[in-house]
Amino acid sequence: MPLHIVLVEPEIPANTGNIARTCAATGTHLHLVKPLGFRTDDATLKRAGLDYWYAVHIEYHESFTEVQEKYQEGRFFYATTKANQRYSDIAFQDGDFLVFGKETKGLPPELLAANPDTCIKMPMSDKVRSLNLSNSAAIIVYEALRQMDFPGLS
Repeated sequence: MPLHIVLVEPEIPANTGNIARTCAATGTHLHLVKPLGFRTDDATLKRAGLDYWYAVHIEYHESFTEVQEKYQEGRFFYATTKANQRYSDIAFQDGDFLVFGKETKGLPPELLAANPDTCIKMPMSDKVRSLNLSNSAAIIVYEALRQMDFPGLS
C-alpha cells in the first residue's frame, strides 16, 4: 500500500503543486480536503507540479471526516508544531496517512486535541513559526520511505 499525504484546506497553489510532484516521484497518494484556496486549474498549481500531474494519484474530499470514513483502517499522523513527539520517533508503515493543515493556521485545534498520540512535529529553531508546507511534507514522506527501505523506488 502507498503512503498518503492529506492536505486539509490548502491555501497556496505552489505548495500543493510541489507536494504533488513529491507524490509523483514517490508513488504517494495525495488527498485534497476542501475548501481549497485556489482553483485546480490554477496556472501556479500546474507550473509547480510541472508535467507530472499524470503520475499523481489524487482524490478530492469534501471534509476530513470523509477521508477518515473512507479509510477507517488507516493510521493517521497529524503534522503540527504543537506536538510532543518528533516525526522521526514514529515507526511508519505502508498505507500511513500524513495529515497537514492549511498554511496560515495549521490543523484545527479540536482535531489535534482528539489525536494527541499521533501528532508529530519537526524540530526547529524557535526563531521561526514553522517550515514551508511542501518542505515539511517532503521531509516526512522521505523519512517514512527511508524506514521502509524506499519500496518501489530506485
